[in-house]
Amino acid sequence: MPRELPLRYGANPHQTPARVTMNSGDLPITVLNGAPGYINLLDALNGWQLVRELRAALNLPAAASFKHVSPSGAAVAVPLSTALKRACFVDDMDLSPLATAYARARGADRMSSFGDFVALSDPVDVPTARLLGREVSDGVIAPGCEPEALEILKSKKGGKYVVLQIDPDYTPGEMETRQVFGVTFEQRRNDRLVTPDDFSNIVTAKKDLPENARRDMMVAWITLKYTQSNSVCYALNGQVIGVGAGQQSRVHCTRLAGLKADLWWLRQHPAVLGLKFRPEVKRPDRDNAIDQYLQPDVTAAEKANWGAVFEEVPEPLSPAERRAWLDQLTGVTLGSDAFFPFRDSIDRAALSGVKYVLQPGGSTRDEEVIRACDEYGMVMVFSGVRLFHH
Repeated sequence: MPRELPLRYGANPHQTPARVTMNSGDLPITVLNGAPGYINLLDALNGWQLVRELRAALNLPAAASFKHVSPSGAAVAVPLSTALKRACFVDDMDLSPLATAYARARGADRMSSFGDFVALSDPVDVPTARLLGREVSDGVIAPGCEPEALEILKSKKGGKYVVLQIDPDYTPGEMETRQVFGVTFEQRRNDRLVTPDDFSNIVTAKKDLPENARRDMMVAWITLKYTQSNSVCYALNGQVIGVGAGQQSRVHCTRLAGLKADLWWLRQHPAVLGLKFRPEVKRPDRDNAIDQYLQPDVTAAEKANWGAVFEEVPEPLSPAERRAWLDQLTGVTLGSDAFFPFRDSIDRAALSGVKYVLQPGGSTRDEEVIRACDEYGMVMVFSGVRLFHH
């Protein structure tokens, strides 16, 4: 492995030259195909850490779909329901456990995952390569790639699809540095791992924390660790279903993540699964049309364009139909990378089926937030661990 890798450019095309280097030793990545860019590698290295930790914590294949250094989705290999297979556009595929994890990660927010960089905990197998091959994606990082899977990926994007192999045994040093405006920052790397003890401090009146909720708390905990702060995520059935990243206000994180969780659930509504698309309409355009169809304020001008997408122009869901369907979403876990300063996030979370809450605690209004959870019959855990990531 080389010690240096030249890049086409930095964060923007005018930022040249650009490269990645190692102060000592070789780079832990090998380029199997394509030419990775600056942002590709930021996504790849953050994503790899996330899926490696998920794999170690839950002993299941894991996948993450990254865009702009935050996960659009992350998941472990929990079997998909029939409705979710259709909502993720994989009902016509035979999925391996690894492919199942990626279908869930991509399906959390298919709009945001457009052009993602993928991280996989296990070597890329043929079913996963076939799934990657038909989605709009920039590249993948994994600890290996089966020969047939690599050939499938090499044919993507005119041969330019980025495939990175990372050394699974590589562990960076304890200290990390970065430069901003010529100033060097140094800190200890965030190498603290999630443990079962992180979920032992249950502060609400309701104390029951079933195994599936513990699993989802682990998914949320590890996802938040690699999401740009402030961040909140909703998790269910071993996957993230909504991420609110990089917001300055905690409640805005909660609202953004909740909106995405709602859309994830609404995509499984029978009316959405029954939409009749014209055969020539591709998956990204179908995703865009579904997203537009599910907005509560669709305009007449937008509806006028649906004839080019749908064989039969549908009527949008009414507010009552939307609410009735959303009321069926339950058992959701809400994770926050820092404490809730007010109860407003809990009130918003209740609208999206949240029953379990994971947060560090430490606000002067902790008691107010606990009372809000008690009102909704939620179980809340104080982990005591803040997870800011910048």
